[in-house]
Amino acid sequence: MKKLLLFVLFLFSFNVYAAEKYIFDSSHSYVEWQINHFGFSHPTGKWYADGSINLDEKNPEKSTVEATIKVGDIITGIPKLDEHLKGADFFDVEKFATATFVSKKVVVTGKKTARVSGILTLHGVSKPVTLNVTLNKLGESPITHKKTVGFMATTIINRSAFGIDKYVPGLSDEVLIHIETEAYTG
Repeated sequence: MKKLLLFVLFLFSFNVYAAEKYIFDSSHSYVEWQINHFGFSHPTGKWYADGSINLDEKNPEKSTVEATIKVGDIITGIPKLDEHLKGADFFDVEKFATATFVSKKVVVTGKKTARVSGILTLHGVSKPVTLNVTLNKLGESPITHKKTVGFMATTIINRSAFGIDKYVPGLSDEVLIHIETEAYTG
């Protein structure tokens, strides 16, 4: 029982120095956002993410996560909107091609939950962000037969803090972020 508890704590540290490294499965790891559009609707968009998680089983608080998205690869399902969002009014992908998150601290909050704090760099601006993380599952993938971990995370950011303020407040400043990640050992 004690080993199981340590293992679960290890999973939620999401930032490891001496333990196993997990690589994001880029087909199953994404960052999704949702924003209020002048009170009429709540459009969403998505980016697939690349990155890694280092899990330290003995010292979960030393675990780390790093993630990168190619901002120009945005998917909303509406090609004209994708192009508009890539432009200078919003993400300006010609100048700011990537966004990154690098964790700085992990706080285990429950058997399957943690808060992971780090630095989000978006649109050339770096700000602290805290993710509320839930473990989905840890085990062997039936497809790859590799040790795999899955988690989801949420947070809310103010886009104006990153210099993306076109149409605020009609197009809400607050953006809901939802992340799903599967990662596997090398």
